[in-house]
Amino acid sequence: MSVYTQIIRPVLFRFNPEGVHNFTIGYLSVLSKCSLSRWIVSQAYSVPKNESLSRTVFGIKFPHPVGLAAGLDKNAQAYAMFGAMGFSFVEIGTVTPLAQPGNDKPRLFRLPKDKAIVNRMGFNNKGLGYAVSQLRKKNTKIIVGGNIGKNKVTPNEDAVSDYITCFETLYDYVDYFTVNVSSPNTPNLRELQDKEPLTHILSTLMEHNNSKATPKPILLKIAPDVSHNQLDDIVDIVKSTGIAGIVATNTTIIRDNLPHYSQEYVESLGAGGLSGAPEKDVSTEVIRYIHQKSQGTIPIIGVGGIMTPDDAQEKLDAGASLVQLYTGFIYEGPVLIQKICRHLLHHS
Repeated sequence: MSVYTQIIRPVLFRFNPEGVHNFTIGYLSVLSKCSLSRWIVSQAYSVPKNESLSRTVFGIKFPHPVGLAAGLDKNAQAYAMFGAMGFSFVEIGTVTPLAQPGNDKPRLFRLPKDKAIVNRMGFNNKGLGYAVSQLRKKNTKIIVGGNIGKNKVTPNEDAVSDYITCFETLYDYVDYFTVNVSSPNTPNLRELQDKEPLTHILSTLMEHNNSKATPKPILLKIAPDVSHNQLDDIVDIVKSTGIAGIVATNTTIIRDNLPHYSQEYVESLGAGGLSGAPEKDVSTEVIRYIHQKSQGTIPIIGVGGIMTPDDAQEKLDAGASLVQLYTGFIYEGPVLIQKICRHLLHHS
């Protein structure tokens, strides 16, 4: 047990989830401006510094394999403080070209008995311009990834233009890109995972990338709710377009693994993606399948249901090169990063 799980989390969980999220990000944003605050936090949550923890993946050297998944720092406001907490890298976004409010509220729900979250945020963010204004202030060495998406009002046939705009605008400010076509919360977005539109988006982005003096890694974030045939197509597309890797996985639309809540209650929450402990196994199986199908040639960032060091180890054993936290961080706090790194050191 930690101070976070014993004291801080019980207080935070008494309040509206989205209100707590916005308050926390705002608070961390203010704190991150002060180098002393960052130093104090880094001392409180010091992660072991050991070369055996480092990983060089798609040309980037990560001090250790534990990062923060997209969705928490949507507008690049608190990445410096998340770095101070011990994350090796932070994925900001999802960022869209234009600011958008997202879906109607309420749209974020906790299921604490099953250590899960349901969200249908809908790519709510302040837009590219705001994200860039925050990234320009960067004064830490934290590795930053840019998770990019399309605006809700942009029809799928024009989606590639939104991804190009995000890529070109963020290029100078992030270390890698993640193309998000797998959120269940933007209407018809997941249709872009089909072979023809996905190939078009990724090949066009790679044309722009390869025209740069120093191309940057482009990754694809995929849903867990895909068939083996779809995964076969995705592996082929990754190889044919030459993108750097896969983030597996986004949230799931499946709600079968929530034993502590009635079906009626779960249905009353409405649509949205499920994350947290109930998603762990389906995410790991997607990672394992891609790793085996590609014979280990495609780097994978594993995300989905990592609540303990053993969960992280499971993702790495299945074939992930790096892992990301989101719901596990909400439930367990920053100490989880430290625990995972110590576990990996002990088992290396």
